[in-house]
Amino acid sequence: MTFLNRYDDISKEFAPVSKPRQSSAPSLLLWNEDLAKKLAIPVSQNGASELLSGNRTPLGVSPVALAYSGHQFGHFNPTLGDGRAHLLGAFSDPQGQLVDIQLKGSGRTPFSRGGDGLCALGPAVREFVMSQAIAALGVPTTHCLAVVTTGDSVFREQAVAGAVVSRVANSHIRVGSFQYLALKDDKQGMQNLMEHAITSHFPDITETGDARVVAFLTAVCEKQIELVIHWLRVGFIHGVMNTDNTLVSGDTIDYGPCAMLEAFDFNQVYSSIDRQGRYAFGNQPNIANWNCARLAESLLTIMASEEEAALNMLTTAIGMFSDKFNQAYQAMWASKLGILEWDESDSELLSELLVLMNEHKLDYTNTFAALTNSLLATPSDLFRVPEAIEGWHKKWQLRIANSELTEVTKIMRCANPAVIPRNQLVEQVIEQFTENGNSQLLTQWLDVLNNPYNYEQPSVEFVEPLSSGINYHTFCGT
Repeated sequence: MTFLNRYDDISKEFAPVSKPRQSSAPSLLLWNEDLAKKLAIPVSQNGASELLSGNRTPLGVSPVALAYSGHQFGHFNPTLGDGRAHLLGAFSDPQGQLVDIQLKGSGRTPFSRGGDGLCALGPAVREFVMSQAIAALGVPTTHCLAVVTTGDSVFREQAVAGAVVSRVANSHIRVGSFQYLALKDDKQGMQNLMEHAITSHFPDITETGDARVVAFLTAVCEKQIELVIHWLRVGFIHGVMNTDNTLVSGDTIDYGPCAMLEAFDFNQVYSSIDRQGRYAFGNQPNIANWNCARLAESLLTIMASEEEAALNMLTTAIGMFSDKFNQAYQAMWASKLGILEWDESDSELLSELLVLMNEHKLDYTNTFAALTNSLLATPSDLFRVPEAIEGWHKKWQLRIANSELTEVTKIMRCANPAVIPRNQLVEQVIEQFTENGNSQLLTQWLDVLNNPYNYEQPSVEFVEPLSSGINYHTFCGT
């Protein structure tokens, strides 16, 4: 099995060749064996340190850095691109689908803009842990194959150990990729990129002409809705939902300032750089809609119809986002509450619960886990219905009393995880790797993280919320 170049025929400036930085003493620190086997990744663990540090590149391909623009916290940056990442190439998985391998933290590229292009060990470990946990929770995501330490220091506030993350993704086509080509008025490049995305992710699109462009936009919107619904279901806060971090495939990308919601609050923000709450937990649907509208603006450049007609077609497609999201949103809450057929009165029941959770700062995951646990034949002692919602709990029990208990329990167990990647445990794992070069905690924790809907497996240390979560902050890690 060999690697191949995937993006070199999109546009002249879209994927410039860029050579990774040479590491002085690369060493494999973390390896995702299950992922390697599942995708039949053509990298052996024995040879991983040289290849996945960038010291050696695959035969027959040249690493590239991809160009893209992006709205960062609402502000447009015309030329971002991979400032610290090199795409090694793509390979075919066992189903014949192309998969990218990209190195992050592998040195400067044409898009580094004065940065060093490097990655510290902490953010690399975070991506390894979070991407595995999010995948196990059933959320569409990119994956981390490995973390390789470089043997070199990275200078941030102080000197810290450097590392390279190897990211595996179905593609690296972003909303910002289309923004970049639209800004260049590169209609052929836009057309090439859209066809590439359709072939890779939406092969069922058969329309032609402008209808094809609209069908593509619609499909991307549906993928973004699906993704954000999953984030809301499990309590994931991305933290930096810029258009350059929005893949048209609908996969989660960039585990920089991400975190998991603990004390329930739609306005919760953990990212230290999100000072206005733009990417707060409950605002993620609005931002996904906004990002899709930016894609529509870019796609307008390749519509053949006269401008007003083309704009109306794309606006109609974007206008359907809210209705489709609201349907999926209601279905999500129905599954979390085990309600088989949603009635109008159920909205009031849900609202009452969320108000109580917010007032009493109840843990999001553990509250829904407690409801689920209360239906199990052998409930776990770890998940008790909070005293603050005991009155509501009786109302909920009456609501589901006439439903088939087995079906209700099955739906809720699939919707409500018992285990999430707890923020304080992620920080402890990072600290252990930083201080000791290994983490016994991660060794124990990964088995639990990979089975997050197993109510029988976890022990108390894996389900306790952060005691001082209100003061918890995450950082971009660049």
